[in-house]
Amino acid sequence: MSSGSRAYRYVPNALTALRFALVPVFIVLMVQATGGHSWAAGIVFAVAALTDQIDGALARRWHVESEFGKYADPLADRLMIDSAILLLYLAGRLPWPALVIVFGRDVVLITGARFVKPRGYDFSVNLLGKTATWVLYLAVACVIVTTEGTRWPLVLFWVGVGLAIAAAAVYAVGAWRALGRSSGPGRKSQVEVDP
Repeated sequence: MSSGSRAYRYVPNALTALRFALVPVFIVLMVQATGGHSWAAGIVFAVAALTDQIDGALARRWHVESEFGKYADPLADRLMIDSAILLLYLAGRLPWPALVIVFGRDVVLITGARFVKPRGYDFSVNLLGKTATWVLYLAVACVIVTTEGTRWPLVLFWVGVGLAIAAAAVYAVGAWRALGRSSGPGRKSQVEVDP
């Protein structure tokens, strides 16, 4: 097989890397924005959301899932979404409970993943977690490109937060059950999670 024919294997991870690279660009645009409203930042955020949809789909379609993608993909999502929520809060576009809930969920998931992974558990993204990420991407993008006082993006945002909390609960229950089923350090269980 030629090197050219193998190049497609790196496309999903390259898209994930692109999403990491878009985070500082997005932050700069948001900092320069007035009142948390910026079409430029919204477009960058939307591009990041699209790469999130495409990289996973291509990895599954081409059967090129990797350990890097398994952990880097949700981490890139968390960095982009959490940055947006923090900046929108500082701009007065989102209330403080949004910041506390989303950041608190992510801290719990990251801490839990670090606790469980060394014990030999394999993590994969679940549908509920990905749905929560998609809804949050859409909602936050809509908040960014609309002006203050527009209510419907906030309704969509809280729907996304609710889904994110539900996904965290599924992860917690699955991890607890997996730990309970473990009979030794060498045994692996799979817990579906979008950390």
